[in-house]
Amino acid sequence: MGRGCTVTQRVREVSQPYGGYIRRRDMEVIPLGHGMEALHPEENISPSLMGVVVDYLTRCYTGTPLTKALDTSIKGMLILNRWNPEFSDKFKTLLNGIKEPIDEGLTNFVKLCCFDAVYRAGIMAYRPVEEVNPDQDTLENIKIMVGRSIKFLEEYGPKTLDGFTFEGGYTDVIVAGDGDYLTNDGLWDFKVSKQRVDKDQTLQILIYWRMGLHSIHPEFRKIKYLGIFNPRKNEIHRIAVEDIPQDVIDTVERDVIGYGASVQQVAEVAHGE
Repeated sequence: MGRGCTVTQRVREVSQPYGGYIRRRDMEVIPLGHGMEALHPEENISPSLMGVVVDYLTRCYTGTPLTKALDTSIKGMLILNRWNPEFSDKFKTLLNGIKEPIDEGLTNFVKLCCFDAVYRAGIMAYRPVEEVNPDQDTLENIKIMVGRSIKFLEEYGPKTLDGFTFEGGYTDVIVAGDGDYLTNDGLWDFKVSKQRVDKDQTLQILIYWRMGLHSIHPEFRKIKYLGIFNPRKNEIHRIAVEDIPQDVIDTVERDVIGYGASVQQVAEVAHGE
C-alpha cells in the first residue's frame, strides 16, 4: 500500500469491485455535437500534454488569470530552476511569447505546459520544450477542443472553481491532488481521450467529491452531479450524487480515502483482500 500519495496514485492502486465503485453503465451519456470525426486524426504532441493544454487554455478563456492557470507549470519550472537557473529565463520568454500571433502564441502556451509534468511526476518527466513543436493539425485540434470546452461551460456552468484543491480534506492516505472544474451543481473532470470512460476515472471524481465535502470549500455542498467531459468526443458522462449508493460512499470514504479507517483496512482494499 502506498501511503501519502496523490488522488491519481491512490486510484491506480485500489482494487475495485467488478465494474468499479461507479459503473460506466450507470452514468448518463450526453452528446454535445460533432465529435472525433471533426478533428484531424493525428497529432504530434502526447495525449497527456494535449489534455493539460486544453484544460489550462480553457481556464484562461473562462476568466482565470494566465499565471494562475499555469500554476502547476510554474511549480515545475521552479523545480527545474534549482537544477539549472536558465529554466526561469526560458519560461519567461515563452510566457512573453504568448502575445505573438495566434499560432505562435499557442505554440508557446503548449511549451509552457510541458513544465507541468515535472511537478506531477518528477524531473525525468520533463521533455525539452525545444523538441515540442505542435504542427498545424495539432494546433487546429487544440482550438476546436478548447472551443467545445468553453461552450460546455457556458451551457453547464458557469464555473465556480477550477484547479481546486482539498485543504481540510486530505488524509494520511491521500495527501495531494487537484480537480478540474466546479459549476453551480456539478463537479467535472476533463478527459481529452479517444478511450471510453473507465472505472479509474469514475472513482477519481467520486474521491474528489467526498474530499471536497470534507474540505474548507463550501461550494462542494451544492454538488448534484459528478461528471466527465471529453472535448475530443464532445460528450458528457454524468451521474446524480443521489443515485450513488450510500454503502459505496461509506466504503470509498473509509477504505480508499482513509476517513476513520485503520491502516490494515486501507491496506486490504489496496491489495484486494
